Amino acid sequence: MSDHELLEQYRQYLITVKNASSNTENSYMRDLRQLQSYLFGELKISLTDADEPSLRNYLDYLRDSGKSASTLSRNIASWKNFYQFLLQRSFIEENPAAHMNSEKSEQKLPSILTSREVELLLQQPQTTEAKGIRDKAMLELMYATGIRVSELIGLNLTDVNFASGSIRCSSKNHERFIPMYPYAMSILSDYVEKTRPLMMISAERDALFVNMNGERMSRQGFWKIVKSYQQKANIKKEITPHTLRHSFAAHLLENGADLHSVQKMLGHSDISTTMMYTKLVPNSIRDVYRQAHPRA
Repeated sequence: MSDHELLEQYRQYLITVKNASSNTENSYMRDLRQLQSYLFGELKISLTDADEPSLRNYLDYLRDSGKSASTLSRNIASWKNFYQFLLQRSFIEENPAAHMNSEKSEQKLPSILTSREVELLLQQPQTTEAKGIRDKAMLELMYATGIRVSELIGLNLTDVNFASGSIRCSSKNHERFIPMYPYAMSILSDYVEKTRPLMMISAERDALFVNMNGERMSRQGFWKIVKSYQQKANIKKEITPHTLRHSFAAHLLENGADLHSVQKMLGHSDISTTMMYTKLVPNSIRDVYRQAHPRA
């Protein structure tokens, strides 16, 4: 059964069985249609193929887009109810949203890694094999640039400028160029020159990062990579693919970067979204920032 047919069945269920108000029906269906659009557009999967990691990735995307805690909580409620409906009718075998908790009323701060934890994570890939070289290049690039996971897996070979040491990132009709530190660029260069050609099925494919079948890396594939190396590094914090992005922003601010520069590198349209990271910076650094920044 198609996603459209499932959503229509659920809409009728809300109206005829749950006696949901029009506002409830509209908000639930809007949340679910946006979820369906994301799953199909980003992960190329249907609503019934979604698992908890894919839902958490979408939640990270919503949070990173500046959505409020109440909006995030409503989305989680929408998903739980919808997937419970599918479970009861045997369209799925388990509810992928069952263990997802509502957001606190105050905006939840993202989890970040310490510099030492980042170092431990980046040390895990074994660069004596193709997979390890690729994984290290992805992790280093993620921490070097702070790009979104969707942007990372969407990169093409032509988006890398080795001469300038930067990458071009296109998202939502916006284009930005982000510098990379030399070591990350060196690791990426090794991957592109020596490893990527061995992993490609077709020389005509544009994807910068590919899986072991030569196809473009998926968001779920990268999620599994991050979780695998988290376990190997024995890092106890809950880590998502966005954790390196959050750590990138917080560490830049901690080391004196100005807020507007970080905003541009992250691709935030509203600086209030970027300001969230100042809450993760030690008080002494925040005090210096308030005293030194002309608009602080």
